[in-house]
Amino acid sequence: MGFVIAALMALLVAALYYAYGIWTALGAADMPSWMYAAMAGGVLFSLIVGGGLMALVFYSSRAGYDDEAAHNDR
Repeated sequence: MGFVIAALMALLVAALYYAYGIWTALGAADMPSWMYAAMAGGVLFSLIVGGGLMALVFYSSRAGYDDEAAHNDR
């Protein structure tokens, strides 16, 4: 188990190393502030939609709405 964790950590470190190298090689992107605001709004909207859908899945499972579909013996 320890070998798997060590291998995954090594892959993570390698990916971060190469990502940092590409980031610094390309330089900074010249984006206006409204584009950063739009990007932040899109990320926030995606997180809200994803969280809402996951909440509906858990509510449906806990309320028993899925029991009939899961145990259909016809």
